[in-house]
Amino acid sequence: MPSDRPKLAVIVANNIRGDSRVQKSALAAAYAGWDVTLVGRASGDEIERSTYGPVEVIRVPVPLTLSSEQQARTHRRDEAFALTTARHEARSRKRSASGAVGHLWAGVTDQGFRVRRRLHRRAGGAPTPGATGDWRKDWPGLVDLDLAFGPVLEDLAPDVIHANDITMLQVGASVAARLRARGKRVAWLYDAHEYVPGVDWPDERRMAAYPALERELIGAADAVVTVSPEIADLLVKEYDLPETPVVVRNTPIRAAVGTGEVSVRAAAGLGADVPLLVYSGYLHPQRGIGTAVRALPDLPGVHLAVVTGQRNRELRELLKLAVELDVRDRVHVVPYVAQQHVADYLSSADAGVICSQRTINYELSLPTKLAEYLHAGIPAIVSDVKTLAAFVRDHEVGEVFVADDPSAFREAAARTLANRDQLRAGITDAVLDDLSWEHQSAGLVDLYTRISGITPPSYDRTPTWEVYEAPRRVPGPATGAGLPSGRWRPMGDTPVRLGLGPANFAGQLGAFAQAITDRRADVSCEVVIHASKAAFGYPADVKIRKGATDRLDVQLREVERILPRYTHLIADAFRPVFGQLNGLDIAGDLPALRHAGIQVALLAHGSDVRHPLRHLERYPDSLYADVPDDETLAERIAETERNQQIAASAGLPLFVTTPDLLADLPTATWAPLVVDVDAWHTEAPVFERRRPIVLHAPSKRWTKGTDRFAAQLEELDRRGLIEFQLVEGVPWRTMRERVQAADVVIDQFSVGAYGVFAAEAMAAGKPVIAGLSPIVSEVVGETPPIVNARADAVAEAVERLLDDRDEAARIGAASRTFVRRHHDGARTVEALSGFLAP
Repeated sequence: MPSDRPKLAVIVANNIRGDSRVQKSALAAAYAGWDVTLVGRASGDEIERSTYGPVEVIRVPVPLTLSSEQQARTHRRDEAFALTTARHEARSRKRSASGAVGHLWAGVTDQGFRVRRRLHRRAGGAPTPGATGDWRKDWPGLVDLDLAFGPVLEDLAPDVIHANDITMLQVGASVAARLRARGKRVAWLYDAHEYVPGVDWPDERRMAAYPALERELIGAADAVVTVSPEIADLLVKEYDLPETPVVVRNTPIRAAVGTGEVSVRAAAGLGADVPLLVYSGYLHPQRGIGTAVRALPDLPGVHLAVVTGQRNRELRELLKLAVELDVRDRVHVVPYVAQQHVADYLSSADAGVICSQRTINYELSLPTKLAEYLHAGIPAIVSDVKTLAAFVRDHEVGEVFVADDPSAFREAAARTLANRDQLRAGITDAVLDDLSWEHQSAGLVDLYTRISGITPPSYDRTPTWEVYEAPRRVPGPATGAGLPSGRWRPMGDTPVRLGLGPANFAGQLGAFAQAITDRRADVSCEVVIHASKAAFGYPADVKIRKGATDRLDVQLREVERILPRYTHLIADAFRPVFGQLNGLDIAGDLPALRHAGIQVALLAHGSDVRHPLRHLERYPDSLYADVPDDETLAERIAETERNQQIAASAGLPLFVTTPDLLADLPTATWAPLVVDVDAWHTEAPVFERRRPIVLHAPSKRWTKGTDRFAAQLEELDRRGLIEFQLVEGVPWRTMRERVQAADVVIDQFSVGAYGVFAAEAMAAGKPVIAGLSPIVSEVVGETPPIVNARADAVAEAVERLLDDRDEAARIGAASRTFVRRHHDGARTVEALSGFLAP
């Protein structure tokens, strides 16, 4: 944007991602002609810079500066002077309305202020004042925010500051006061996202600090904005404001409705005739969604989709409740989509659900999700909190039930489903226009001009709401430079430039890359791994520490590296390829990948899509019978359902590495595990020792069924029949030596398929004992030469091999032949050939 446009800083104390209100505020202002910078909090310890369409984005690290008491005292002196200035200006504005006496008093105090400002500038600070407010002691992190954001904002020197939420109130006041003290003309507004005294803050210190901060500084703002008329009226009464705050509801962008090809029904895997309720948004006990779950037993055939981007405690409790009520098969956890596509996503449901409990803030405002439901064209089932219930009743766009009452919810839901078309008729153009961001943001944009006296020039480009964050500048060398690569053809000038990442379980992506480039001259590859340091032993071109994937600089390097270079991408385990830039799964990255023209395939390895409850039903030795705790089980259920829904709704090629996973993803294609057969080959004979070596090497005992059979083998060892080696925590580079020295390898008895470890042992010519389900032979096309056993019969299987050592040797030889036929990479490349078309 040209530098002569007036500058607006929209500031917020979070990391901006997912905060649709601040994102849309910034875009609306940019399209009105302002030069907008959106400033939020960084996750790491460096300043992060990017762009969001026409908006510059800066994320600021916030160190705990107040841990240094000397720095705290210094800042309190400067900050006290700035805030004294802010309070003086607020008093002057109020007195100016009282006529000549007011003007006289303002002139006297202005003269005193000018004297203090000269002293402040000369001394580089101000005398240590007395106590300026308990909030500094109660929640000193508020001052840390000013210490961090202040220098950035003062260098930016905006004409207007839009301070979002209570945590930015002090920053807005202090920065404006310091800029004014330097002679810079700046206006600022406070955007009260909620009624602060009515929030049940999570600890006593914030309960005291936030209301005290608001009471002290709200009058210093040039204007106040809030989210509902009810809160606006309360703020006027609470703080004796001279002007009623401007109301700007957080509502959808109407121009964006109808542009997204997404469906919550498809994500839940449901047909068009299935009654579907949907809840969209953050999960918290006060949101009351448990009321809807408790009503499901009395709503036969009705399903509930929960749209959420977090796997938090509340989600686990809801899923646990659904299991207890025997409705788990009717509760579906589905992923978020980009904010501009939410209404389209929800439109395939029959009704939206809002179960808010009776708290002050829920009583006082319309939640964003109501507007999202209405723009989706679906009626709402809402609890009887005051403002929400009144709107739904007045406009006849849904049904109201008594909060926290499942029977009342059931009755309201039944009425809504029965009268759906009639209730939809209440969703008129007038309602949608009023609850559109275009309408709501107009008052905000006018307010910027009113408090600053600046009218910006017209925006000189075509506005678009289809906006994604992108890197502004990516300094430094490429991520992963200097790290060891595998033996595949590196990314280069080929018709197909294939990226693979980022889970790389058991090094399989590297094995895939080698198999592909060995057989396809038109393909070059780049293998990426996001993992713990312990997993970095597998070869890859780009290695990123898993803990760094929430850093914006890392995320944007990945965006810049991937988007302009790849033609194809195999994304494994449903993990995001841009770190956590767009969420915790691949779904958030897909729009940018599609926009760049990259062909994407999804690759599943096992626990990412193996549904625990269904696996327990079909496989008697399921690992999920040994899951360590209910919380882990709930997490696995939520993860697999989310990933299966992504697979169902994304419309992308699907591949699985083990045959049993086709029971969970029946539309997928088996792309067999790849093993370097020659590298694992050994001429060492098997079962020639008096005490053969029986090797078992679990990554996690409960996932392999180890504790179900280990005692049996320990008993054989005590009897002198075998030498049992239970190997754990050995690096993969040294595991080959252990396998080549063994006589028989015990794989797993908990999933019904053989994995990489078994295939490697078979390549070494070792007989393998494992538990297989019938689907394995069906998919492979032949019965693998694996000794198939139940976990409680492992000792018997070993003893049979001891009794017929020639048969054991024959199984070992057949195993090597089997692996070369199915797992040397040729069959895998064939399976991928359709996807890898140039």
